Amino acid sequence: MAKMMKPTDVRLKTADELGALLLDLRKEQFNLRFQRATGQNEGVSRVRSVRRDIARVKTILAEKQRFPAAQS
Repeated sequence: MAKMMKPTDVRLKTADELGALLLDLRKEQFNLRFQRATGQNEGVSRVRSVRRDIARVKTILAEKQRFPAAQS
């Protein structure tokens, strides 16, 4: 994932897709954290965008669980 995701794109995904996306983002976050610890990190701004993407996915996933009738 090269760019930050837009909330409208994330809202179109199902709960299962969001769960898989969250898992991928957490793996990427772990890899970035590992790179920083070993001094290989090239894109410092990617850490911030991954962190924000995780928060965005978790927020929308919580909304979908709280208000299941609002799902499209």
